[in-house]
Amino acid sequence: MILDLIPITLRMATPLGFAALGGIYSERAGVINLALEGMMLIGAFGYVVGTQASGSVWFGLLVGIGFGVGLALLHAVATVTFHAEQVVTGIGINILALGITEYLLPTSKQVGGLPHWQLPFIGSYSFIVYLLPVLMVASHILLFKTPWGLRLRAAGESTEALAALSLSRTKWQYIGILLSGLLTGIGGCFLASEVHYFTKGMTAGRGYLALAAVIFGNWRPLSGISACFLFGCATALELTNRWNIPGQLLNSLPYILTMVVLIGFVGTSRPPASLGKMKP
Repeated sequence: MILDLIPITLRMATPLGFAALGGIYSERAGVINLALEGMMLIGAFGYVVGTQASGSVWFGLLVGIGFGVGLALLHAVATVTFHAEQVVTGIGINILALGITEYLLPTSKQVGGLPHWQLPFIGSYSFIVYLLPVLMVASHILLFKTPWGLRLRAAGESTEALAALSLSRTKWQYIGILLSGLLTGIGGCFLASEVHYFTKGMTAGRGYLALAAVIFGNWRPLSGISACFLFGCATALELTNRWNIPGQLLNSLPYILTMVVLIGFVGTSRPPASLGKMKP
């Protein structure tokens, strides 16, 4: 029975993992990103609309990613260029994405899914599932082992270091936020690809779960993605429910787990020193 949880856990954790990676890039650059929910939702919407319009899942993937990056650009312009309050902007973008996707809700016609790869002893999953651990390791190396990562982290940690090197904090914050939109958009595309259609509010709070994973993982890719698998396992328990646990309790388990994580770890996690500071 435990083995039965693995496929569902992988599918549930994958969109969370991409959104969490996106949140890490944004917040390491010093910008709070509560807009992960909206970016994932608009990515899923773009995937379905693009696939329906072209008949190609690859074009749908590009459209979904583009929509995610576009929403990220809006967040960057509002917070970095115009110094809008980052939490309020993120919530506003989530509401905007929900309203736009509901108003322009595509038809219920099913669309194709992204290609699945069969691997021995693992099973058949979308290539996006296999891409996540690759990006997790690559992001860790990029952020903590390269000059590029040092500069991005300096935008969220030490603006004085950037100034001493004559580097623009604005530039690096834009890079972090746009990467956030790209990665979270991929997570949204995966979500729509697995169910083959789009429904109103289909992300169902996954962006907020991803943000909790970022905090739980102390803004690090390896531990942040690990937290996503923990949340994914909680969702898998809800979907399988072979232990006759009351359905209401299982339905709320991922969100209860999120609150436990936030209560237990938010005080011990150390966010980037300049996270949320609107001006250099």
